[in-house]
Amino acid sequence: MADIPVDQMTEAQARVELGTLAAAIAQANRAYHTLDAPELSDAAYDALKRRNAAIEARFPTLKRGDSPSDRIGAQVGEGFGKIAHSVPMLSLENAFEDSDVADFDDRVRKYLGQETTISYTAEPKIDGLSLSLRYENGVLLQAATRGDGEVGENVTENARTIADIPQRLSDAPDVLEVRGEVYMSHADFAALNERQLAKGEKTFANPRNAAAGSLRQLDASITAARPLRFFAYAWGALSNPLALTQADSISRLNRLGFQTNPLTVLCSGPSDMLAHYRLIESQRATLGYDIDGVVYKVNDLALQARLGFRSTTPRWAIAHKFPAELAWTWLEAIDIQVGRTGALSPVARLAPVTVGGVVVSNATLHNEDYIAGRDAKGNPIRDGKDIRIGDWVQVYRAGDVIPKIADVDLEKRPDAAQPFEFPHICPECGSEAVREDGDAVRRCVGGLICPAQAVERLKHFVARGAFDIEGLGAKQIELFFNDPDLPVKTPADIFTLAARDAANGLRRLKNRDGFGEKSTTNLFAAIEAKRLIPLDRLIFALGIRHVGEAAAGLLARHYSTWENFESNITRAVEGSPEWADLTAIDGVGAVLAGSLVAAFQTEAERAAIDALVAHLSVQPVVARAPVDSPVAGLTVVFTGTLEKMTRAEAKARAEALGAKVAGSVSAKTNLLVAGPGAGSKAKDAEKHGVKVIDEDAWLTLIGAT
Repeated sequence: MADIPVDQMTEAQARVELGTLAAAIAQANRAYHTLDAPELSDAAYDALKRRNAAIEARFPTLKRGDSPSDRIGAQVGEGFGKIAHSVPMLSLENAFEDSDVADFDDRVRKYLGQETTISYTAEPKIDGLSLSLRYENGVLLQAATRGDGEVGENVTENARTIADIPQRLSDAPDVLEVRGEVYMSHADFAALNERQLAKGEKTFANPRNAAAGSLRQLDASITAARPLRFFAYAWGALSNPLALTQADSISRLNRLGFQTNPLTVLCSGPSDMLAHYRLIESQRATLGYDIDGVVYKVNDLALQARLGFRSTTPRWAIAHKFPAELAWTWLEAIDIQVGRTGALSPVARLAPVTVGGVVVSNATLHNEDYIAGRDAKGNPIRDGKDIRIGDWVQVYRAGDVIPKIADVDLEKRPDAAQPFEFPHICPECGSEAVREDGDAVRRCVGGLICPAQAVERLKHFVARGAFDIEGLGAKQIELFFNDPDLPVKTPADIFTLAARDAANGLRRLKNRDGFGEKSTTNLFAAIEAKRLIPLDRLIFALGIRHVGEAAAGLLARHYSTWENFESNITRAVEGSPEWADLTAIDGVGAVLAGSLVAAFQTEAERAAIDALVAHLSVQPVVARAPVDSPVAGLTVVFTGTLEKMTRAEAKARAEALGAKVAGSVSAKTNLLVAGPGAGSKAKDAEKHGVKVIDEDAWLTLIGAT
């Protein structure tokens, strides 16, 4: 489906692909940020997120609760203490074409409401591991990785071993968080791998992996023996400004003793920015360290403050990425996998080939139309060439975390190759596999009787972000699912495992190969510890279609307790106050709401949920610290044309003041800010008795006049 142009997609196709993209990007984030084992190149990852954003832009009502647009990085790994970032470490929006850079400049000027030229800094984007260094009174106090953007790993002792990181600063602000990238030069990387080989130890795939793995050692002496370097390029918390501009602030960091990139320059606009991009691109192979693009930032810090942030990216910066890579190999087989929502997903098994520095042996084939060489409307893709077992295929890693097949060389096709027949019967349970009108995916209708769906849902239940039970991963779930003595068929079965094992006589778990008394005791203790579970993790763990981590967080913050969440979702039917309340949550659309409500109203699903919750103590969401403002706690809706600020700026300012910004008016709306052309929302406000004010009154209310 990824070959279908976004402007030609149907709503059903968009919905399906957004789900596929969300899952793929989440896995890529975990592999890159948590495991230091990336499964795709930066260019591949960027293309994945870019397509997701393009689909969301065309179909804004389909934006998922777990949209990758709202996520940064991944959860902190085990083994390190955690440090909460006082200022979030955000990711950057990406540009891929020259026109994207011009569009960025245009958006900045339109947001600020000015047509004059704006200057930008341009610097190489280092391919390493992000690090934040906190200094107080000139002394290095702590160092933290990016983590999920809000909380990172405490790697202070490791960071102290890096020569480029000063231990003490002179003439610095009392509080200074310096941010930058830990990396390894090509020469140092080659020498490190030679030493690893000489010692008979594992070598590293690339400098980024080597740098990340070295910084995240539990033994700081290992980090000290690795040749790590650090470029400073940003800052977090500050007691006093470094300077008035980005360029002068970077110069100040350099004077304080930090290494800053000498290729950082000041540009007067898009043409200068692109010229510097071309210069850096031409020098890329000779720099001696890895880069994957160029970063542009608005130079004036006062303008940066006005521009502010989206949920995961600043409006005042963008990363202009270098292009991805292609490779050719043989397609040896096509397998069908069944996911937890019943989707039949074809996977190409390839003769291993290196693409962008990563060895690839699998590729997604998306769906039966993609294999047949057509889109969902029957229009040809790849010039109508189908994909067959035995084909010589072009692999393109920018389309998915599991790479996709971009093309087929018909001249090398074996004479005996036959068109692939997509199954209409689930290969796992024998149930019918149907394809609904408008849906590009064929799904097994077996539901909970389908072992593949049941197993995948259980794997999801114990995954990171969900219950994350130590010692109970995907491998163990498969073992227990098929175990005749201690079967685990539903999540509730996990919490009866210890009691059932105690009554199991000689077939107790501790007496079996692969377990033992200590590992069994540890497993049961880990399960017991998860009876106390935060509400957001429980909601995510249920594995309800379209409800990802971000959506689970939104729902948990809105309903606060399991009892409130359960009762409201149970009563939520279209037209009810509970439905209106659910769909008014910013980030929850009708599709997500419908999927959530259906799960709670389906007999088998509801029985499984109730059986699980009976074993749990669900922790309510702790309310965020109150904001002292006249609109804190209010639900506000903006409509019509705002004349003194853009809609985006108004929303960002309202949320910063503690207000909740909703997309529609309901009985729970406190205030409607209406500009000219307010339309139906003004009528809805009148119907619900919601107070309506104009933009001037809003600015007066928040003290912005």
